[in-house]
This record gives sequence, structure tokens and C-alpha cells, in this order.
Amino acid sequence: MSRSDPHRQGPRGVRADATWSGVPMSDEHATAAVFLVMRRMRVPLMVLILVFAVSVLGLTLVPGEDAQGRPDRLSFFDAFYFMSYTATTIGFGELPYPFTDGQRLWVVICIYLTVVAWAYAIGALLTLLQDRAFRQALALQHFQRKVQRLGEPFLLLAGYGQTGQVLARSFDALGRRLVVLDASVERIDALEQAALRGDVPGLVADVRSPQSLRIAGLESAHCEGVLALTDDDEANLAVSMAAALLRPDLPVVARTISPAVGHRMQAFGTPTVINPFDRFGEHLLMALRAPSSFQLMTWLEGGPGSELPDIGRRPRAGRWVVCGYGRFGRALTADLRRAGVEVTVIEAGGPALEAARDDGVHFVEGDGSDLTVLEQAGVGGAVGLIAGTSDDTTNLSMAATARAVNPHLFLIGRQNDPAYAPLFRVMALDSLLIPTELVAHEAYAHLSTPMLWRFLQEMPAQGDEWAARLVAELVQRCGERLPALWKLRLTPAEAPALERWLASDTVRLGDLLRHPEARDTELAALALFVVRGGQSFLTPGPDLVLASGDELLLAGQPEARWALGTTLVVDSAAEYVLTAERRPVGWLWRRLSRAPEVDALVEAEQRR
Repeated sequence: MSRSDPHRQGPRGVRADATWSGVPMSDEHATAAVFLVMRRMRVPLMVLILVFAVSVLGLTLVPGEDAQGRPDRLSFFDAFYFMSYTATTIGFGELPYPFTDGQRLWVVICIYLTVVAWAYAIGALLTLLQDRAFRQALALQHFQRKVQRLGEPFLLLAGYGQTGQVLARSFDALGRRLVVLDASVERIDALEQAALRGDVPGLVADVRSPQSLRIAGLESAHCEGVLALTDDDEANLAVSMAAALLRPDLPVVARTISPAVGHRMQAFGTPTVINPFDRFGEHLLMALRAPSSFQLMTWLEGGPGSELPDIGRRPRAGRWVVCGYGRFGRALTADLRRAGVEVTVIEAGGPALEAARDDGVHFVEGDGSDLTVLEQAGVGGAVGLIAGTSDDTTNLSMAATARAVNPHLFLIGRQNDPAYAPLFRVMALDSLLIPTELVAHEAYAHLSTPMLWRFLQEMPAQGDEWAARLVAELVQRCGERLPALWKLRLTPAEAPALERWLASDTVRLGDLLRHPEARDTELAALALFVVRGGQSFLTPGPDLVLASGDELLLAGQPEARWALGTTLVVDSAAEYVLTAERRPVGWLWRRLSRAPEVDALVEAEQRR
């Protein structure tokens, strides 16, 4: 069934509304602005029409004189013509003959009536233009038109907070298109003012509403993914539910800080649920146990162009102090305790303190920025401290006071507001959690290159020494800035020049990554991951024999990507890198390179 069929079936047999380019169109939304104008301007327009009609009628009834002084009356056409240029302040003169005093008196009355009518109509129009409902209707129509004109794949971003802004810049740098929904007028205004290369449609709307998601192109054939990144877990749950039910084929990335909401999200399809508190705990344990693996993961999630992060110093084994037992502190404490690390919690009181007591955690009641409380928690003998409350000034105070007590502490802080970024930067903490950036990096890794997400999931099992070798090899080939990452499928469509070679099992990975013009030169690229059906190979060696249908995750410089693309589509280039034999491609080169025995056979055939 073609996409142009207005009766096509939507996902799971749900019939879609009338669409254009796959985007649902609602007659009610499309005509809302028109009907609002008609309702608000009905009386002013009726007044204008009435004044104009009375003026024309009166002008035909008032007697005048022709050039010979005989009685004469204006026709309806002449009266309409005169009032048209008079009411519009153009002015043209008295036609067809000079007016009598009676006619001029009537024209004066009509002029003042028309001025009053126009003032009333213009005032009503200005009021309408400032009306919130009218502006929303216009914005909705403009948004719908922009979404309908998108003829390329795009991502639907629900929530344009700090995380959404970071992702928008990252995907825009990759040339990926976005459609944004957010309930905040200020955030959509910030989107319009953002220095993005692409035109990103944005709409102030309730992301919980399935209708808002459909208007934003959820059911469009060009929609290739959904990101639920608002500050409201319930709103993110609603977006995940709508996407799973209306478009179960789409990948969904959702943010939450509640484990319970995360489990509810998992009940609808297979979304990628990112809990920044849980993920930071996993990252912390990786940084403690496998610093090279953590360095590699952080580098790959940073996106092309990001600098190789420092490994940083590694904390000693011993007891940790966690300041704040909210959701973040509770998640980190649980991760540390599961790893066999002794933890002391500092909490001021309230439900969080009761939760610490119920969990059986050793705690000290009080303010973590108080020197006495820190000493009671044993900061002087601890190896690390986590300032993890929801208040940035409190976290900074805790870190500064703890450092004064124990200069050798491994300090971890939590930054909630980007306005405090300069202060945290000056503090030079050993590790810093910025929940918005962590979610953005995880979502970017999942949607920018889906194979990268799978690679990151399987990478920790390879060990820290393996990660250190991979980092060294990447730096040797591509430098200390992360090169481009791209996915390659060895199919007839994407690699037509390799089709016959793949069928004969003669394509080795090391040969493929050679320069098509100088075979002895290796490309500045590295195969990170190869997937073959249900089998996967992490950083395979050069002797791996590739097969048709293999999927490769590669990292390399743009020049290497261009050169590899030549090998994939040009038969002579593929033959050269695989066999070291050059095959002439033009008639002249084939003629000049023809062997003497071949020429002899051709001449003998011609003599016959």
C-alpha cells in the first residue's frame, strides 16, 4: 500500500488520520486561526460594511448637477467608485461632475463615519494580534507546515531543557534534523534564538498529549526516534507510552530519576531508560576499578572532536562519606555497598534520614557543610566524599570544608544549575556529576550511532588492559581528538564493488582498510565493532574475513571515510586493495596496458 493512500493503516492496525508526508493533519487545528479571526472581527467588519453601504446609498440619493446645471444623480457604480478611493484616503476628485453642496455635506459625514469605523476595526485587529489564543493558533499552523515540509529523517525531542539543548547542538552538528516540543514558552523562544545550522521546528505544547506528539510528526514516515527528556518523570512516561503504542518500531530514549517510573517505562516496548543517578554510580565504580575503560567510554560518548579525557587519580580503598541521602545519594550508597565499600551518610533530617535508618546505613545527622558534623562522620580518615544534595551552594560548601579537613580526599560533586559551572570548575573536583550532560551523552551514543551503544554495553567485559590498548591505538591512528564514528553495512547497496569478493570469502578487514590509491598506506581508521547476525567482534584483527551482511562500526578521519567509500563502490579500487593488482578502467589505459600476446591473438582473429 502506497504512502499516498489516505486510508492506509497505521501501526498495529490503527488507522491514521488524513496526512501529508506522513504527518497527521487536523482540520480543527488547521482552521482554528481562520475561525478565530472571523469571530473576533465579525462586528468590526460588519460596521465597516454597513458604513460603506450607507455612504454609497446616500450618495446615489443626494441630487447633483451635470455640466449644464441640470439635475443629475450618481449611479451606484460611480458612488461605489468615489467612496472606494475616498474611504481608503487615496483621493481623486469629484466625478463625474463637481458636487453640489448637498453632496459635499454628505461626503463629509461619510468621511467621519468611515474614520470611526476604520479606527474601530484596526483597534479590534490589534487586540486580536495580541490575543494569546490567536498567536497560539498561528504558531500551531506555522509549526505544522514546517513539520510537513520535512522530507528527511528527523528526531522528535520532547523537552528542551539543559539536556535537550546539549543534544540539539550535538545532532545539529551531525546534520540530523529535529522537531521539538516543550511546555515552556521561554525554552521555545531560546530554541528560535539558538545558533543552529538547521531550521528546527518548535512548539509550545503539552508533551503528555498524544495529539501534540502526532502533530509533531510521531506518525510521520520520516520520524526515526523519540527522546523524552523533560524534567517531569510522568511526562516522560506519557511520551514513552504514546511512542510505544503509536509507533512501536521507533527507538525511544527516556530520562527518569525514579526507579519506579523506569520500570513502568519498560512495560511499554523496549525503550532506553536513562537514570542519571544509577548511571553515575556505574560510572563511578568503573572509574574506581577500570580507569582506562572509563576513559574510553567517556571519550566515545563525547562525540566527534572531543578531546581525550584524563584518567585522573585513582582513590585508595577505604571508607566513603556521602552527603545527602536523596535519590542520588541513595543510589550511590547502594552501588558502593554492593561493591563492598564502607559508607557513612550525612543527612540533615526528614524523610531522607528515615530512609537511611530503614536501609540500615551508618549515618550522622546534621549539615554536611558543618565542620563538626564532618568530623563526626570521620572525614579525616575517609578516602572519598560525595557532595550529592540538590543544592549547589551546599555541595560547594561541603567540598571546600571537607578538603580543608582532609586534603587527600577524592571529592565528587553534583552540579544542578549550569550557572554554578564556573565555581565547580575552580573547585577542581576529582569527579563531577552533571545529570543533564550525562543523560545527553548517553542519549547521543544511543541515537547517533546505534552500534556505538551496543559497543559500550559490551566493552567493560573486555577488561581495563584491553581498553588501554584501544585508547593507545586510536590516539596513534587518529590523534587525541575523537574522530568521526560511522556505521557500514557490507550489502550490495552500500558496497557494490565488494559483492563478488565477499561471496568468495577473500575480503580481509586489514586489506579493506587500505588506501585505494596507495595500497601500502593504511587508512587512519579503526574497526571498533563488527556484528554478524547474533555474533559480535570487538576490535577485530586485520585477518578477520568479512562476509556479506556484516555491520561495522568504524572510527577514523574524514579522509579515511572518503577513501573507504571509494573502495566500496569502485570496482578497480576494490580489486587493487584486495589483490594489489591494478585494473585499467578507461579504453585508452586498457589499450596501453594490453599484453603483447593479447595483441597477437587479436590480430590473428582479425586476419581470419
